[in-house]
Amino acid sequence: MMESYRQTGDNELIKASIEGDRLAFEEIVNRYQKMVARTVKGMLGDSAFAEDIGQEVFIKLYYSLSEFRGEAKLSTYIQKIAINLTLNEIKRRKRFFSMFSQKGDDEVYKYDIPDEDNEVKRDASEIVNKALMSLDPKFRIIVAMRMLHGYSTRETAYILDLPLGTVLSRLSRAQEQLKGILEKL
Repeated sequence: MMESYRQTGDNELIKASIEGDRLAFEEIVNRYQKMVARTVKGMLGDSAFAEDIGQEVFIKLYYSLSEFRGEAKLSTYIQKIAINLTLNEIKRRKRFFSMFSQKGDDEVYKYDIPDEDNEVKRDASEIVNKALMSLDPKFRIIVAMRMLHGYSTRETAYILDLPLGTVLSRLSRAQEQLKGILEKL
């Protein structure tokens, strides 16, 4: 008998998943896969790496569901897993590229921003995405969470395990950098 969980709350889905109900966990994945994809692709770009990290998020969630204490919403818990795995991937890439690159660490995450001839061919979202990708990951994640995903400063601080003041200062610096990048375009 196929049971539908579309109208079931997250806490009931968690309980059923822990008890081994695959359909309950499948509903959790269906509910939150777009949120995870936006987060991971926002940090890594649209790539096979992003898809792998997205899958890894739900694998990690599955094995850690019994540790979920319900102090935050399930979406926040999943978002925290996604961000941590994405940041780990960025650090891994940085180490990898620094081993094989003659460029300094600061140059590893520089992306080409289209020149004036190419700019006409790009739509606004692509230009903004390129600008975001040129930010240092510690600033990019703050912008993504606050401005793209709509998390409050307090929620962002909680998810990233950062002091509130750090989130505010990084957001301010990121906005200044983005403004400078976008003015050039």
